[in-house]
Amino acid sequence: MLDSATFLTPAQIVAELDKYIIGQHDAKRNVAIALRNRWRRLHAPADMQREIVPNNILMIGSTGVGKTEIARRLAAIADAPFTKVEASKFTEVGYVGRDVESMVRDLAEQAVNLVKQRRKEAVKSQAAQAVEDAILDALIPPLPGVGSSVVKPGGLGFGGSTGAGPDDMPSSDLELNERTRERFREKLQRGELEERFIDIKVQQGGSPGIGLMGGQAGLDEASLQGLQDMLGSMMPKKTRKRKVTIAEARKILLDEEAAKLIDMDEVKDEAIRLAENAGIIFIDEIDKVASSNANKSGPDVSREGVQRDLLPIVEGSAVTTKYGVVNTDHILFIAAGAFHVSKPSDLIPELQGRFPIRVELQSLTKEDFYRILKDPKNALTKQYEALLKAEDVELTFDDAALEQLAGIAFEVNSEVENIGARRLHTVMSRLLNDILFDVPDRIGPNAHIQVTRELVEQRLQGMVRNRDLSQYIL
Repeated sequence: MLDSATFLTPAQIVAELDKYIIGQHDAKRNVAIALRNRWRRLHAPADMQREIVPNNILMIGSTGVGKTEIARRLAAIADAPFTKVEASKFTEVGYVGRDVESMVRDLAEQAVNLVKQRRKEAVKSQAAQAVEDAILDALIPPLPGVGSSVVKPGGLGFGGSTGAGPDDMPSSDLELNERTRERFREKLQRGELEERFIDIKVQQGGSPGIGLMGGQAGLDEASLQGLQDMLGSMMPKKTRKRKVTIAEARKILLDEEAAKLIDMDEVKDEAIRLAENAGIIFIDEIDKVASSNANKSGPDVSREGVQRDLLPIVEGSAVTTKYGVVNTDHILFIAAGAFHVSKPSDLIPELQGRFPIRVELQSLTKEDFYRILKDPKNALTKQYEALLKAEDVELTFDDAALEQLAGIAFEVNSEVENIGARRLHTVMSRLLNDILFDVPDRIGPNAHIQVTRELVEQRLQGMVRNRDLSQYIL
Protein backbone atom coordinates (compact mmCIF):
# COMPACT_ATOMS: atom_id res chain seq x y z
CA MET A 1 0.00 0.00 0.00
CA LEU A 2 1.29 3.46 -0.90
CA ASP A 3 0.28 4.93 2.45
CA SER A 4 2.37 2.41 4.38
CA ALA A 5 5.52 3.54 6.18
CA THR A 6 7.11 0.25 5.15
CA PHE A 7 6.69 0.81 1.40
CA LEU A 8 9.59 -0.73 -0.51
CA THR A 9 12.68 1.31 -1.32
CA PRO A 10 13.93 1.46 -4.93
CA ALA A 11 16.60 -1.17 -4.20
CA GLN A 12 14.00 -3.47 -2.64
CA ILE A 13 11.69 -3.00 -5.65
CA VAL A 14 14.52 -3.95 -8.02
CA ALA A 15 15.26 -6.99 -5.86
CA GLU A 16 11.62 -8.08 -6.14
CA LEU A 17 11.67 -7.61 -9.93
CA ASP A 18 14.89 -9.64 -10.11
CA LYS A 19 12.98 -12.65 -8.78
CA TYR A 20 10.98 -12.82 -12.02
CA ILE A 21 12.85 -10.85 -14.68
CA ILE A 22 16.43 -11.40 -15.81
CA GLY A 23 18.60 -8.44 -16.82
CA GLN A 24 17.23 -5.04 -17.96
CA HIS A 25 18.74 -3.30 -14.93
CA ASP A 26 18.23 0.25 -16.29
CA ALA A 27 14.52 -0.36 -16.87
CA LYS A 28 14.09 -1.83 -13.40
CA ARG A 29 15.88 1.12 -11.77
CA ASN A 30 13.70 3.66 -13.55
CA VAL A 31 10.38 1.97 -12.76
CA ALA A 32 11.52 1.48 -9.15
CA ILE A 33 12.27 5.20 -8.83
CA ALA A 34 8.91 6.07 -10.42
CA LEU A 35 7.09 3.79 -7.98
CA ARG A 36 8.90 5.12 -4.91
CA ASN A 37 8.24 8.69 -6.08
CA ARG A 38 4.50 8.02 -5.74
CA TRP A 39 4.99 7.20 -2.07
CA ARG A 40 7.19 10.27 -1.68
CA ARG A 41 4.53 12.52 -3.25
CA LEU A 42 1.85 11.31 -0.84
CA HIS A 43 4.18 12.11 2.07
CA ALA A 44 5.32 15.49 0.72
CA PRO A 45 3.91 18.76 2.13
CA ALA A 46 0.21 19.04 1.31
CA ASP A 47 0.64 22.21 -0.77
CA MET A 48 3.10 20.40 -3.07
CA GLN A 49 1.29 17.11 -3.59
CA ARG A 50 -0.84 18.41 -6.44
CA GLU A 51 2.20 19.98 -8.12
CA ILE A 52 4.37 16.86 -8.25
CA VAL A 53 3.65 15.04 -11.51
CA PRO A 54 4.74 11.48 -12.34
CA ASN A 55 7.66 10.85 -14.68
CA ASN A 56 6.04 8.63 -17.29
CA ILE A 57 8.31 6.06 -18.88
CA LEU A 58 8.86 5.03 -22.52
CA MET A 59 10.38 1.57 -22.90
CA ILE A 60 12.12 0.82 -26.18
CA GLY A 61 12.98 -2.75 -27.05
CA SER A 62 12.09 -5.70 -29.25
CA THR A 63 9.40 -8.18 -28.34
CA GLY A 64 10.02 -10.69 -25.59
CA VAL A 65 12.66 -8.74 -23.63
CA GLY A 66 10.44 -8.07 -20.60
CA LYS A 67 8.66 -4.73 -21.15
CA THR A 68 5.16 -5.92 -20.26
CA GLU A 69 6.40 -8.22 -17.50
CA ILE A 70 8.24 -5.36 -15.77
CA ALA A 71 5.10 -3.20 -15.73
CA ARG A 72 2.85 -6.06 -14.58
CA ARG A 73 5.19 -7.13 -11.79
CA LEU A 74 5.58 -3.49 -10.72
CA ALA A 75 1.83 -3.20 -10.22
CA ALA A 76 1.80 -6.46 -8.25
CA ILE A 77 4.57 -5.19 -5.96
CA ALA A 78 2.64 -1.98 -5.28
CA ASP A 79 -0.66 -3.88 -4.96
CA ALA A 80 -2.00 -1.26 -7.36
CA PRO A 81 -4.64 -1.34 -10.09
CA PHE A 82 -3.07 -2.09 -13.47
CA THR A 83 -4.43 -2.19 -16.98
CA LYS A 84 -2.76 -2.85 -20.31
CA VAL A 85 -3.96 -1.48 -23.63
CA GLU A 86 -2.49 -1.79 -27.11
CA ALA A 87 -2.30 1.58 -28.83
CA SER A 88 -2.82 -0.09 -32.21
CA LYS A 89 -6.40 -1.01 -31.28
CA PHE A 90 -7.33 2.67 -31.55
CA THR A 91 -6.35 2.63 -35.24
CA GLU A 92 -8.73 -0.18 -36.20
CA VAL A 93 -11.27 0.45 -38.95
CA GLY A 94 -14.34 2.14 -37.51
CA TYR A 95 -12.52 2.74 -34.22
CA VAL A 96 -9.95 5.41 -35.11
CA GLY A 97 -9.51 7.75 -32.16
CA ARG A 98 -12.70 6.54 -30.49
CA ASP A 99 -13.06 5.96 -26.80
CA VAL A 100 -9.44 6.30 -25.79
CA GLU A 101 -10.84 6.99 -22.32
CA SER A 102 -11.80 3.31 -22.07
CA MET A 103 -8.33 2.59 -20.63
CA VAL A 104 -9.15 4.79 -17.62
CA ARG A 105 -12.52 3.08 -17.18
CA ASP A 106 -10.75 -0.28 -17.24
CA LEU A 107 -8.37 1.00 -14.58
CA ALA A 108 -11.29 2.14 -12.40
CA GLU A 109 -12.85 -1.32 -12.78
CA GLN A 110 -9.60 -2.95 -11.68
CA ALA A 111 -9.38 -0.58 -8.71
CA VAL A 112 -12.92 -1.42 -7.58
CA ASN A 113 -12.22 -5.15 -7.84
CA LEU A 114 -9.01 -4.71 -5.85
CA VAL A 115 -10.72 -2.75 -3.06
CA LYS A 116 -13.66 -5.16 -2.95
CA GLN A 117 -11.26 -8.07 -2.56
CA ARG A 118 -9.48 -6.32 0.30
CA ARG A 119 -12.78 -5.52 2.03
CA LYS A 120 -13.96 -9.11 1.58
CA GLU A 121 -10.79 -10.37 3.24
CA ALA A 122 -11.39 -7.99 6.14
CA VAL A 123 -14.94 -9.29 6.76
CA LYS A 124 -14.18 -12.91 5.85
CA SER A 125 -14.51 -14.31 9.39
CA GLN A 126 -17.74 -12.42 9.99
CA ALA A 127 -19.15 -13.60 6.66
CA ALA A 128 -18.04 -17.17 7.38
CA GLN A 129 -20.08 -17.15 10.60
CA ALA A 130 -23.16 -15.95 8.68
CA VAL A 131 -22.60 -18.69 6.07
CA GLU A 132 -22.36 -21.32 8.80
CA ASP A 133 -25.66 -20.11 10.27
CA ALA A 134 -27.32 -20.20 6.84
CA ILE A 135 -26.11 -23.75 6.16
CA LEU A 136 -27.25 -24.79 9.63
CA ASP A 137 -30.70 -23.32 8.95
CA ALA A 138 -30.88 -25.40 5.76
CA LEU A 139 -29.89 -28.57 7.62
CA ILE A 140 -31.86 -28.09 10.86
CA PRO A 141 -34.33 -25.24 10.48
CA PRO A 142 -35.10 -23.38 13.73
CA LEU A 143 -38.57 -23.84 15.16
CA PRO A 144 -41.24 -21.74 13.37
CA GLY A 145 -41.63 -18.35 14.94
CA VAL A 146 -38.61 -18.83 17.22
CA GLY A 147 -35.10 -17.90 16.08
CA SER A 148 -32.04 -19.57 17.49
CA SER A 149 -30.99 -16.27 19.03
CA VAL A 150 -33.93 -16.51 21.50
CA VAL A 151 -31.99 -19.01 23.60
CA LYS A 152 -29.36 -17.25 25.66
CA PRO A 153 -26.01 -18.81 26.51
CA GLY A 154 -26.40 -21.12 29.46
CA GLY A 155 -30.15 -21.35 28.93
CA LEU A 156 -30.25 -24.69 27.13
CA GLY A 157 -30.46 -26.74 30.33
CA PHE A 158 -33.64 -25.05 31.55
CA GLY A 159 -32.61 -26.12 35.06
CA GLY A 160 -33.58 -22.82 36.71
CA SER A 161 -36.64 -20.67 36.58
CA THR A 162 -37.34 -19.42 33.07
CA GLY A 163 -40.30 -17.28 34.02
CA ALA A 164 -42.53 -19.36 31.74
CA GLY A 165 -45.89 -20.65 32.80
CA PRO A 166 -46.95 -24.29 32.83
CA ASP A 167 -48.60 -23.83 29.45
CA ASP A 168 -45.28 -22.80 27.79
CA MET A 169 -44.99 -26.13 25.92
CA PRO A 170 -42.47 -25.27 23.17
CA SER A 171 -39.60 -24.99 25.66
CA SER A 172 -38.58 -28.66 25.47
CA ASP A 173 -38.86 -28.66 21.66
CA LEU A 174 -36.75 -25.56 21.57
CA GLU A 175 -34.12 -27.21 23.75
CA LEU A 176 -34.04 -30.29 21.50
CA ASN A 177 -33.84 -28.15 18.39
CA GLU A 178 -30.98 -26.08 19.76
CA ARG A 179 -29.02 -29.10 20.98
CA THR A 180 -29.41 -30.75 17.56
CA ARG A 181 -28.27 -27.57 15.84
CA GLU A 182 -25.21 -27.35 18.06
CA ARG A 183 -24.26 -30.96 17.32
CA PHE A 184 -24.55 -30.27 13.58
CA ARG A 185 -22.59 -27.02 13.98
CA GLU A 186 -19.73 -29.02 15.46
CA LYS A 187 -19.91 -31.47 12.55
CA LEU A 188 -19.82 -28.54 10.11
CA GLN A 189 -16.79 -27.06 11.82
CA ARG A 190 -14.99 -30.41 11.64
CA GLY A 191 -15.82 -30.72 7.91
CA GLU A 192 -17.79 -33.95 8.29
CA LEU A 193 -20.78 -32.84 6.19
CA GLU A 194 -19.07 -31.26 3.15
CA GLU A 195 -20.51 -33.75 0.63
CA ARG A 196 -24.11 -33.56 1.89
CA PHE A 197 -26.58 -31.81 -0.43
CA ILE A 198 -28.74 -28.91 0.76
CA ASP A 199 -31.11 -26.43 -0.88
CA ILE A 200 -29.98 -22.80 -0.84
CA LYS A 201 -31.36 -19.59 -2.29
CA VAL A 202 -29.04 -17.67 -4.61
CA GLN A 203 -29.51 -14.28 -6.22
CA GLN A 204 -30.05 -14.08 -9.96
CA GLY A 205 -28.41 -11.53 -12.25
CA GLY A 206 -30.04 -8.31 -13.40
CA SER A 207 -32.40 -7.89 -16.31
CA PRO A 208 -30.68 -8.11 -19.71
CA GLY A 209 -33.14 -5.63 -21.20
CA ILE A 210 -31.70 -2.66 -19.33
CA GLY A 211 -28.65 -2.48 -21.58
CA LEU A 212 -30.84 -2.29 -24.69
CA MET A 213 -32.79 0.65 -23.25
CA GLY A 214 -29.59 2.58 -22.61
CA GLY A 215 -28.13 1.75 -26.01
CA GLN A 216 -31.20 3.04 -27.82
CA ALA A 217 -31.06 6.27 -25.83
CA GLY A 218 -27.68 7.03 -27.38
CA LEU A 219 -25.80 7.32 -24.09
CA ASP A 220 -22.05 7.00 -23.82
CA GLU A 221 -20.51 3.97 -22.14
CA ALA A 222 -20.08 5.49 -18.67
CA SER A 223 -23.61 6.92 -18.58
CA LEU A 224 -25.04 3.66 -19.89
CA GLN A 225 -23.29 1.64 -17.20
CA GLY A 226 -24.38 4.09 -14.50
CA LEU A 227 -28.00 3.92 -15.69
CA GLN A 228 -27.89 0.14 -15.80
CA ASP A 229 -26.54 -0.07 -12.25
CA MET A 230 -29.12 2.42 -10.97
CA LEU A 231 -32.04 0.58 -12.56
CA GLY A 232 -30.64 -2.75 -11.41
CA SER A 233 -30.45 -1.56 -7.80
CA MET A 234 -34.06 -0.31 -7.94
CA MET A 235 -35.44 -3.60 -9.18
CA PRO A 236 -36.22 -6.31 -6.62
CA LYS A 237 -33.59 -9.00 -6.25
CA LYS A 238 -34.69 -12.33 -7.69
CA THR A 239 -33.65 -15.55 -6.01
CA ARG A 240 -33.86 -19.17 -7.02
CA LYS A 241 -33.27 -22.45 -5.27
CA ARG A 242 -30.24 -24.60 -6.00
CA LYS A 243 -29.32 -28.03 -4.67
CA VAL A 244 -25.60 -28.05 -3.99
CA THR A 245 -23.14 -29.73 -1.64
CA ILE A 246 -22.26 -27.93 1.57
CA ALA A 247 -18.74 -27.36 0.20
CA GLU A 248 -20.19 -25.56 -2.84
CA ALA A 249 -22.70 -23.71 -0.68
CA ARG A 250 -19.85 -22.26 1.40
CA LYS A 251 -18.24 -20.72 -1.70
CA ILE A 252 -21.51 -19.34 -3.08
CA LEU A 253 -22.85 -17.97 0.18
CA LEU A 254 -19.51 -16.59 1.38
CA ASP A 255 -19.39 -14.22 -1.60
CA GLU A 256 -22.99 -13.09 -1.03
CA GLU A 257 -22.58 -12.63 2.72
CA ALA A 258 -19.31 -10.72 2.30
CA ALA A 259 -20.99 -8.43 -0.26
CA LYS A 260 -23.72 -7.63 2.28
CA LEU A 261 -21.11 -6.50 4.80
CA ILE A 262 -19.35 -4.16 2.34
CA ASP A 263 -20.43 -0.55 1.82
CA MET A 264 -20.16 -0.12 -1.96
CA ASP A 265 -20.16 3.69 -1.71
CA GLU A 266 -17.02 3.50 0.43
CA VAL A 267 -15.54 0.96 -2.00
CA LYS A 268 -16.11 3.29 -4.96
CA ASP A 269 -14.61 6.31 -3.17
CA GLU A 270 -11.53 4.35 -2.10
CA ALA A 271 -11.18 2.81 -5.58
CA ILE A 272 -11.22 6.22 -7.24
CA ARG A 273 -8.50 7.47 -4.86
CA LEU A 274 -6.48 4.30 -5.47
CA ALA A 275 -6.76 4.60 -9.26
CA GLU A 276 -5.78 8.27 -9.20
CA ASN A 277 -2.80 7.92 -6.84
CA ALA A 278 -1.55 4.40 -7.51
CA GLY A 279 -2.94 3.33 -10.89
CA ILE A 280 -0.61 2.16 -13.66
CA ILE A 281 -1.63 2.16 -17.33
CA PHE A 282 0.63 0.27 -19.72
CA ILE A 283 0.30 1.41 -23.34
CA ASP A 284 1.87 -1.23 -25.55
CA GLU A 285 2.76 -0.94 -29.24
CA ILE A 286 3.03 2.85 -29.01
CA ASP A 287 5.36 2.69 -32.02
CA LYS A 288 2.44 1.53 -34.17
CA VAL A 289 0.82 4.98 -33.89
CA ALA A 290 4.06 6.86 -34.65
CA SER A 291 4.29 8.41 -38.12
CA SER A 292 7.38 7.05 -39.84
CA ASN A 293 7.82 9.77 -42.44
CA ALA A 294 7.45 13.50 -42.86
CA ASN A 295 4.59 13.25 -45.36
CA LYS A 296 1.56 13.07 -43.07
CA SER A 297 -1.03 11.46 -45.33
CA GLY A 298 -3.03 8.25 -45.54
CA PRO A 299 -2.69 6.01 -42.49
CA ASP A 300 -0.29 8.47 -40.84
CA VAL A 301 -3.14 10.94 -40.39
CA SER A 302 -5.13 8.48 -38.30
CA ARG A 303 -2.03 7.50 -36.33
CA GLU A 304 -1.37 11.11 -35.44
CA GLY A 305 -5.05 11.48 -34.55
CA VAL A 306 -4.73 8.63 -32.05
CA GLN A 307 -1.69 10.30 -30.52
CA ARG A 308 -3.65 13.52 -30.09
CA ASP A 309 -6.48 11.59 -28.45
CA LEU A 310 -4.02 9.94 -26.08
CA LEU A 311 -2.40 13.26 -25.21
CA PRO A 312 -5.07 14.74 -22.87
CA ILE A 313 -5.35 11.44 -20.98
CA VAL A 314 -1.59 11.33 -20.39
CA GLU A 315 -1.37 15.07 -19.67
CA GLY A 316 -4.09 14.89 -17.05
CA SER A 317 -7.83 15.11 -17.50
CA ALA A 318 -11.07 14.12 -15.80
CA VAL A 319 -12.65 10.93 -17.14
CA THR A 320 -16.19 9.94 -16.22
CA THR A 321 -16.58 6.31 -15.20
CA LYS A 322 -19.56 4.48 -13.74
CA TYR A 323 -17.87 4.70 -10.33
CA GLY A 324 -17.18 8.43 -10.48
CA VAL A 325 -14.81 10.93 -12.07
CA VAL A 326 -11.18 9.80 -12.29
CA ASN A 327 -8.47 12.46 -12.64
CA THR A 328 -5.50 11.12 -14.59
CA ASP A 329 -2.98 13.75 -13.40
CA HIS A 330 -1.08 11.33 -11.15
CA ILE A 331 -1.65 8.01 -12.90
CA LEU A 332 1.66 6.46 -13.98
CA PHE A 333 1.76 5.80 -17.73
CA ILE A 334 4.31 3.34 -19.09
CA ALA A 335 4.47 3.16 -22.89
CA ALA A 336 6.42 0.55 -24.81
CA GLY A 337 7.28 -0.28 -28.38
CA ALA A 338 9.88 -2.03 -30.52
CA PHE A 339 10.42 1.04 -32.76
CA HIS A 340 11.89 -1.09 -35.57
CA VAL A 341 10.33 0.97 -38.38
CA SER A 342 9.66 4.27 -36.61
CA LYS A 343 11.61 5.93 -33.81
CA PRO A 344 10.51 7.76 -30.63
CA SER A 345 11.11 11.14 -32.27
CA ASP A 346 8.36 10.26 -34.80
CA LEU A 347 5.77 10.70 -32.03
CA ILE A 348 4.21 14.15 -31.89
CA PRO A 349 6.34 16.49 -29.73
CA GLU A 350 3.59 17.00 -27.15
CA LEU A 351 3.34 13.24 -26.50
CA GLN A 352 7.12 12.84 -26.43
CA GLY A 353 7.23 15.46 -23.70
CA ARG A 354 4.84 13.44 -21.56
CA PHE A 355 7.24 10.48 -21.50
CA PRO A 356 10.44 12.12 -20.26
CA ILE A 357 12.09 8.90 -19.03
CA ARG A 358 13.29 6.76 -21.92
CA VAL A 359 14.76 3.33 -21.31
CA GLU A 360 16.23 1.08 -23.98
CA LEU A 361 15.91 -2.60 -23.14
CA GLN A 362 18.71 -4.84 -24.34
CA SER A 363 18.30 -7.90 -26.53
CA LEU A 364 18.70 -11.14 -24.61
CA THR A 365 22.02 -12.99 -24.76
CA LYS A 366 22.69 -16.71 -24.49
CA GLU A 367 23.64 -16.20 -20.82
CA ASP A 368 20.32 -14.39 -20.24
CA PHE A 369 18.42 -17.35 -21.70
CA TYR A 370 20.29 -19.72 -19.38
CA ARG A 371 19.41 -17.60 -16.33
CA ILE A 372 15.78 -17.24 -17.48
CA LEU A 373 15.52 -21.03 -17.54
CA LYS A 374 17.09 -21.42 -14.12
CA ASP A 375 16.65 -18.46 -11.76
CA PRO A 376 13.16 -16.84 -11.83
CA LYS A 377 10.45 -18.06 -9.47
CA ASN A 378 8.25 -18.73 -12.50
CA ALA A 379 10.98 -20.21 -14.74
CA LEU A 380 9.71 -22.48 -17.51
CA THR A 381 11.67 -25.40 -16.08
CA LYS A 382 9.91 -24.97 -12.73
CA GLN A 383 6.54 -24.75 -14.48
CA TYR A 384 7.07 -28.06 -16.28
CA GLU A 385 8.38 -29.67 -13.09
CA ALA A 386 5.16 -28.59 -11.32
CA LEU A 387 2.99 -29.93 -14.17
CA LEU A 388 4.54 -33.39 -14.03
CA LYS A 389 4.58 -33.39 -10.23
CA ALA A 390 0.78 -33.39 -10.47
CA GLU A 391 1.18 -36.84 -12.09
CA ASP A 392 3.69 -37.93 -9.39
CA VAL A 393 6.50 -37.81 -11.95
CA GLU A 394 9.76 -36.09 -11.04
CA LEU A 395 11.38 -33.97 -13.77
CA THR A 396 14.88 -32.50 -13.37
CA PHE A 397 17.25 -30.61 -15.68
CA ASP A 398 21.04 -30.84 -15.84
CA ASP A 399 22.95 -27.55 -16.02
CA ALA A 400 24.50 -28.70 -19.29
CA ALA A 401 21.00 -29.28 -20.69
CA LEU A 402 19.94 -25.75 -19.72
CA GLU A 403 23.03 -24.32 -21.41
CA GLN A 404 22.23 -26.25 -24.57
CA LEU A 405 18.59 -25.10 -24.52
CA ALA A 406 19.73 -21.50 -24.09
CA GLY A 407 22.16 -21.83 -27.00
CA ILE A 408 19.52 -23.28 -29.33
CA ALA A 409 16.98 -20.58 -28.44
CA PHE A 410 19.58 -17.86 -29.01
CA GLU A 411 20.66 -19.35 -32.35
CA VAL A 412 17.10 -19.74 -33.64
CA ASN A 413 16.37 -16.12 -32.66
CA SER A 414 19.46 -15.03 -34.58
CA GLU A 415 18.60 -17.09 -37.68
CA VAL A 416 14.92 -16.26 -38.00
CA GLU A 417 13.24 -13.47 -36.07
CA ASN A 418 14.18 -12.30 -32.61
CA ILE A 419 11.14 -12.87 -30.40
CA GLY A 420 13.12 -12.77 -27.17
CA ALA A 421 12.33 -15.06 -24.26
CA ARG A 422 9.15 -16.27 -25.97
CA ARG A 423 11.40 -18.48 -28.11
CA LEU A 424 12.02 -20.60 -25.01
CA HIS A 425 8.35 -21.64 -25.02
CA THR A 426 8.81 -23.08 -28.52
CA VAL A 427 12.05 -24.85 -27.60
CA MET A 428 10.74 -26.32 -24.33
CA SER A 429 7.51 -27.46 -25.94
CA ARG A 430 9.38 -29.31 -28.70
CA LEU A 431 11.69 -30.89 -26.13
CA LEU A 432 9.02 -32.11 -23.72
CA ASN A 433 5.92 -32.74 -25.84
CA ASP A 434 6.59 -36.49 -26.22
CA ILE A 435 7.12 -36.85 -22.47
CA LEU A 436 3.98 -34.88 -21.65
CA PHE A 437 2.03 -37.12 -24.03
CA ASP A 438 3.40 -40.37 -22.57
CA VAL A 439 2.55 -39.46 -18.96
CA PRO A 440 0.75 -41.27 -17.38
CA ASP A 441 0.03 -43.98 -20.01
CA ARG A 442 3.60 -45.10 -20.73
CA ILE A 443 5.41 -43.22 -17.96
CA GLY A 444 3.66 -44.03 -14.72
CA PRO A 445 3.72 -42.48 -11.24
CA ASN A 446 6.96 -42.29 -9.22
CA ALA A 447 9.04 -42.13 -12.41
CA HIS A 448 12.08 -39.87 -12.60
CA ILE A 449 12.94 -38.09 -15.85
CA GLN A 450 16.37 -36.49 -16.17
CA VAL A 451 16.80 -33.99 -19.01
CA THR A 452 20.42 -34.21 -20.13
CA ARG A 453 22.46 -32.41 -22.77
CA GLU A 454 22.32 -35.55 -24.95
CA LEU A 455 18.52 -35.61 -24.79
CA VAL A 456 18.33 -31.94 -25.77
CA GLU A 457 20.69 -32.46 -28.72
CA GLN A 458 18.78 -35.52 -29.86
CA ARG A 459 15.40 -33.81 -29.90
CA LEU A 460 16.28 -30.23 -30.85
CA GLN A 461 19.35 -30.24 -33.05
CA GLY A 462 17.14 -30.39 -36.12
CA MET A 463 15.81 -26.93 -35.28
CA VAL A 464 19.27 -25.48 -35.86
CA ARG A 465 20.27 -27.59 -38.87
CA ASN A 466 17.09 -26.81 -40.77
CA ARG A 467 17.50 -23.37 -42.28
CA ASP A 468 13.75 -23.14 -43.10
CA LEU A 469 12.62 -22.49 -39.55
CA SER A 470 9.38 -20.69 -40.32
CA GLN A 471 7.32 -23.48 -38.77
CA TYR A 472 8.85 -22.73 -35.39
CA ILE A 473 7.96 -19.05 -35.30
CA LEU A 474 5.33 -18.34 -32.69
